Amino acid sequence: MSDFVDVNPLDEMIDTIQRELMGIKRRQEEIKDQIDSMKTAVEREQSRYSGIATELKSIKENLDTTPREDIRDKYDEALDVRFRLATMRGQLEKFEANYDYLNDQSGQLEGIISVVRGVDTFEPSTGQAGGASSGEFDIVGLIRAQEEERERLARTMHDGPAQALTNFILQAEICQRLFDRNPERAAEELVNLKDKASTTFQKVREYIFDLRPMMLGDLGVAPTVRRYVESYREKNDIEVTLDILGDERRLETYREVMVFRGVQEAMGMAREYAAPTELKITVDMSSNMWRVSVEDDGRGFDADDIFNANADETYTDARIEQLRMLNSRWQMIGGSVDVSSDETVGTRIRMELPTGD
Repeated sequence: MSDFVDVNPLDEMIDTIQRELMGIKRRQEEIKDQIDSMKTAVEREQSRYSGIATELKSIKENLDTTPREDIRDKYDEALDVRFRLATMRGQLEKFEANYDYLNDQSGQLEGIISVVRGVDTFEPSTGQAGGASSGEFDIVGLIRAQEEERERLARTMHDGPAQALTNFILQAEICQRLFDRNPERAAEELVNLKDKASTTFQKVREYIFDLRPMMLGDLGVAPTVRRYVESYREKNDIEVTLDILGDERRLETYREVMVFRGVQEAMGMAREYAAPTELKITVDMSSNMWRVSVEDDGRGFDADDIFNANADETYTDARIEQLRMLNSRWQMIGGSVDVSSDETVGTRIRMELPTGD
């Protein structure tokens, strides 16, 4: 008798995704503990800073009778606590951003499991994105896109904060050697080190915002998109116009995340591949179907077969795979993506998402 066991490929895929999901849940629990611990530390440091502020107020009222050394020491202590407090808050934001990112991932994996389990009985949708059905999106491609995003994040962390921290350590060692031989030079190096730390801290905050802006959960899509557009203008030589139509209302969190990520991805693709001089962003919230449009005047591509499942898999433009993944995610929650592009005119990405009202 043969020991061969016929394994259902769908069951095997579900098991693989569930193991990944369990790993994400474990990491979320670990990060939750870090968040709770960091919040306690921030509250403690904030209380200490408030006490120092009260002491400084008293010193200000008694400047004539307070020794200069006491004044200097207390101000140094205040600066030290304020810097630590800012650093701790930055770490807390990073932990919260990582937690939200993992939460998004777990939601996507749970959605994939639901689709895979219902793949035999899933009814095709009548969306506008090239006629593809909601049950026909490329699961393997979606998982691959997640891994590519992880690789991009790891590369960003390595080239940015990790490299900066390495430089800080080297510069701190230089300062340590100079203290006895050349105190003035050591002081100059410390000033440089502080300036670089402040610059890196700001870049980390920008990175955290790009990864998962805190204001998205607090204020919603419209303010977050405005802030992202402002940051995009500052960092790129591209003119961006933004129109938000209708009342700025709130939706379920995952829908707001989808809208913001859609805008973010479309603007990122324009910057990376199209070399535009101008971008036009429209977010229409005026009905029970939110409509988002991102239009650039840069280098376009052939978008005729972009959502055609039978089209040639050899793509001449890197945007096509990204747009297919974007379309797959939007179809999972009843939305659609449509792309029109011309090599001489530019590209327009239109996304529609039901509000669930």
